[in-house]
Amino acid sequence: MNGLKLLSTGRALPRQAFSNDSMRQFVDTSDEWIASRTGINQRYFCGEDESTTSLAIDAARMALERSGMAPDDIGCVLVATSSGEYAMPSTACLVHAALGLPEDIPAMDVGAACAGFLFAMEAARGLLVTSGRRCALIIGAEQMSSVLDMSDRNTCVLFGDGAGAAIFELVPDAEYTSIQGVRGSDAIRVGGPCRAQKMAMDGQAVFRFAVSALPQCVNDLLQKASMTTDDVDWVICHQANVRIIDSSIRRLKMPDEKFYKNLDRYANTSAASIPIVLDEMNEKGLLKPNQRIILVGFGAGLTWAGAMLRI
Repeated sequence: MNGLKLLSTGRALPRQAFSNDSMRQFVDTSDEWIASRTGINQRYFCGEDESTTSLAIDAARMALERSGMAPDDIGCVLVATSSGEYAMPSTACLVHAALGLPEDIPAMDVGAACAGFLFAMEAARGLLVTSGRRCALIIGAEQMSSVLDMSDRNTCVLFGDGAGAAIFELVPDAEYTSIQGVRGSDAIRVGGPCRAQKMAMDGQAVFRFAVSALPQCVNDLLQKASMTTDDVDWVICHQANVRIIDSSIRRLKMPDEKFYKNLDRYANTSAASIPIVLDEMNEKGLLKPNQRIILVGFGAGLTWAGAMLRI
């Protein structure tokens, strides 16, 4: 089976970080209230000259440079985002233009919220089969601050802006397993008439979904691949809430050290969270050849997806 092999990563963040205490300028909250409930200590918000597109371009350029690939090697560009500046053109088309990529390849956005990066990986795997080129540029990029209701302390303190990117190569007979799923629900939603409304979320419903979906996704991947938790070096999951991750660790009975966490510094960056983790781990030298990793995303839709691959 054709599978994806990770070649390189990149990430980009806005210049300005907002601590939990600094969120008091928007809502009645405190560092203790946020940190104890979520594990978040700070997040980044875009300034006037920063956007989903600018972050996506910076992260993509870094990943492309690190890969050693030429622009002509890229067979598709997919951007997972729920917060692009435009209904059209897509953020992917703007990234395509900025990087000078070939004109005879597909570029499109993928809207699957926090599971979007993994949906984009699976879409890229299919697109590369027919593209005649071997590599895909996959980006998760979000300006969540553009859709937040800054008067709602139950949502505005949870999210941040950022982008992560990765170059994947399509490899015949690669060790690769993936799953995707959807449970139609508006428990997390943005938009409405004229797309004017800000984010609204049923926090309890989303939490119940997430603490079930994350471990189930891991178990389904392992069962599909005929493996056990002992065969896995890292589980890299969407960085939504430390309570969700810790609950899943207990359900899976896996060592805590196999789960990388960075939501304390970035908060929930939706589709960008998994590629941001990949890049941070790459920079730290934690991702090593022949390791087996599981990626798990879950979010609005309600959507979930997972992939297990060797790096």
